[in-house]
Parts: sequence; structure tokens; C-alpha cells
Amino acid sequence: MNRTSISKNLLKALVLATGMLFLSALSVPAVGQGCVAAHVEQPLVSGLDPTNQVQPFHGGSWIDRLHNLTVTVGFRTYSSYAHYVGTDYQVRRAILHNQVQNHVNLYDLSFNYQLTPRFSIVGDIPAMTATRRQQGNVNVSRVGGIGDITAGVQAWVFRPPTESHGNIAFSMALKMPTGINDAQGTTILANGTRQTRNFDQSIQPGDGSWGFTLATQAYREVYFHTMLYFTGSWLFNPRDTNGVKTFRSAPHEDVMSVTDQYLWRGGFSHNVPKVRNLALSLGGRMEGVPVRDAFGASNGFRRPGYVISIEPGLAFSYGKNTLNVTAPWAMERNRKISTADIQNHTHGDAAFADYTIIAAYSRRF
Repeated sequence: MNRTSISKNLLKALVLATGMLFLSALSVPAVGQGCVAAHVEQPLVSGLDPTNQVQPFHGGSWIDRLHNLTVTVGFRTYSSYAHYVGTDYQVRRAILHNQVQNHVNLYDLSFNYQLTPRFSIVGDIPAMTATRRQQGNVNVSRVGGIGDITAGVQAWVFRPPTESHGNIAFSMALKMPTGINDAQGTTILANGTRQTRNFDQSIQPGDGSWGFTLATQAYREVYFHTMLYFTGSWLFNPRDTNGVKTFRSAPHEDVMSVTDQYLWRGGFSHNVPKVRNLALSLGGRMEGVPVRDAFGASNGFRRPGYVISIEPGLAFSYGKNTLNVTAPWAMERNRKISTADIQNHTHGDAAFADYTIIAAYSRRF
């Protein structure tokens, strides 16, 4: 190896080492608050790579081991405007044109570093930009920033590659409160006066709470080289409320609740005949916010509910690169009764999107 090659390798090593130190220093995932749709995203399942090959593990020198790093850049966008109470669509709000409209862009930078063929260090740095419109263009809120970062570990049950062309992985990660949860702006009240208020919970980049995520992913090849897949994750937020004022007038809704979030996906994928490295997938997706958290109290204001979607997608791989695009289309939307609603004998509404566009690009070094 000549001096130029050594210098380039040392430079790459320094950059990657700096990135890993940065990740370990932050060690958290970013999720927005209070939306019915979960903000935590899940990567493409390893077994769905259309090349159907498991990436090799690099041992040997520390420079060789840098090739065990995979970086993924993700993007998700949706516009919510269709109001529901329970599963009932509030058509009157559409007729009167008084819907609240959210347009949200979610970004994330995630890392997976293989320590061994079965064990990895994982991390995710999310970010958000969002616009919320009320009363047409009278009250417009815009916010952007990094969310709550996560970092943890992942383990495959069986050492890859497996003879069955299937495997199961489990992961756990720590969520740290790195995202802002009290972004503010000016609101025009009904009498025409202006008041500085916290933005709505649905567009706050963070939730101000420590938490943790448990997740799993599995795949298995079946007949005709079709791949079945399943992924699931639950974000646990033990904290009750974060003390951020909502400026809502109803009792028990004066501060923001810190909510759990969940996301489940499952379906099948198959390579496109005569098209190299391309696979199409079709599955179902369910995501949402529970009425009550798994741990701790669930007071304060939240919009619990779920979205069930059909999720078509495609994955294209070339060398060490993978591009994954899916477009979940909502089939059922349900704004459930919150604990505050129960105490107030009411049933609040929530605005849902018709569809979401999700894209992720992965590069293995």
C-alpha cells in the first residue's frame, strides 16, 4: 500500500470515527409529539434486499472493520387535513373549509455498525419541518429542528446467512430529549388580538422526555422465492406530562402529555422478473398513539388513535447502495377517546392524512 492510499484510508477512518463519537455522545432518537401517526421510522428489512444476499462481515484490521458501517438517509412527508372523531369523518368541516391542516416533513440519519455478524450498534438522528394552518391563512405556524435522538443495539437470533433464508432480529434503544418541545409563535385570537403561544403538540419536534424503544424485524423466504416480512416497534415514554402549556380551555388539557408511539408493518416482497436488482412489495401498516402508556400515567392533552394503511413499495439495490420507496395509503383512521376526554365527557377530533410518501437510501461502506 503506498503513502497516498494510507493517507486516504486514515482520512476515512478519522471521519467515520468522528461520526461514531458524535453518535455515541448524542445517543438518542427524534420523534415529534402528539401526532396520531407515529414519527419513528423503520428501515428496510435486511432480507428484502432484491439481491437476496447478506452483506459480508469484515474482520481483521481496524480499517477493514470500518466497512461494517451502513448509513441510511430517510425522508417522510404527509399532509393531514381530514378530521375524524372515532372512525367518523367530519364532512361538515370540509364543507365549511375550517379544517386544521398540517404539512410535515420528517428526516432521519441512521447508523448500523456491525460488531459481529449477529450484533450491531444502531442509532438514529431525526429532524422535522412542519407547517400548521388554522382559519385559512390567518394563523400559520412553522417549525423545524432536530427531534429526539436514539441509540442502542440490535441482535439477529440466527447467525447470517441462514440456510432457511430467514431470520429474526430484536433491538432496544435509548431515546433522549434532544428535540425542542416548546416552540412558540404568534396566534391571532378571535377578537383580533395577538398572543404568543406554544405551537400545537402535533408539530413539536421533541417531547422533552427520556424513553426507550423496543423493536423487532423478521423475514422468511417462502414459495416462488417470495419473501415475507414483519417489523414492529414501540416507543415507551414513562413520563406523564412535560409541563408545556397547550393554551386549551378544556379541563385536564392545559399541559401536553408525553405519549408512547407504536408502528407495525408486514407483507411480502418479490423480485421483478427480468429486471435485475428490483423488488416490489405489498403489505399492511398500523401506527398510532395509545390512549394510555404502557408505563406511568397518561394525563394531559394527547390525540390518541391509529391509522391502518395498505403499503405498496419498491426496493432497488446496486452494489453497496439500496433505495427503498413506499407509499402507505390510509384505509382506516380512528381518533380514540383520550383520558382527558373521558373526564370531560367529550370526544375530541384529529386530522389525518390520506397517504404518506416514505423514501430511504442506504449505503454500506
